[in-house]
Amino acid sequence: MSLLGRLAFTIRSKLSALINRTSDPASELDYSYEQLRDELQNVTRAVADVTTQKKRLEIHRRRLRENVETYDGQARAAMRQDREDLARRAVEKKQAHVSQITELSEQISNLQATQDQLVGKRAELSSQIEQFRTRKETVKARYEAAEASARVSEAFTGVGTTLDDVGRTMERATERTERMEARAAALEELAETGQLENVLEEGDDIDRELDRLSTERSVENELDTLRTELAGEERATEPAD
Repeated sequence: MSLLGRLAFTIRSKLSALINRTSDPASELDYSYEQLRDELQNVTRAVADVTTQKKRLEIHRRRLRENVETYDGQARAAMRQDREDLARRAVEKKQAHVSQITELSEQISNLQATQDQLVGKRAELSSQIEQFRTRKETVKARYEAAEASARVSEAFTGVGTTLDDVGRTMERATERTERMEARAAALEELAETGQLENVLEEGDDIDRELDRLSTERSVENELDTLRTELAGEERATEPAD
């Protein structure tokens, strides 16, 4: 295979794979079914056209036959009146029409054969279309069922991770709930025994004591700073020996 041949084959393969991924079998089946129905409609129109042409020729042949009868009557009337010349002319016209009738009959026979052939093909095509429609609906049902099954399988594939996340969230919520319940129970127990106020007051006393100690430490630090500064000033003002 040449380089161009291999390249064309590769391109066709990739296009075919792309089409297979993006195509919708259900839509393609419906489209094929509509195409077959269009073909059936075309055959029906062809049958109607052939039948119309046949009827037109039959009408023309009937008129020619009426003329033949007219010319035959004219020829007989002319012969009764000893006008052979007129009878000859009538017979000549009669023969010309008979010849046309023979030709038309042959054409009508051919059109009838064509009509019968098209009607047979139409019946065969109609039967095939009906069979295709039944198969199409069956395949579509199978495809839709397989597609639904695939979606369910895909959903269950992601359910494991989702359930894990949900489980962890539930555990955290349960732990927080238990802590809150334990705190509420403890406060309720302290309130019932009268110890809740003592605990709160004790906490307030501790906070106040810590604040007092912090303030005293700040005051002592500032006083130490002032003592150091004053001692330095006194040394600076003493007279030199």
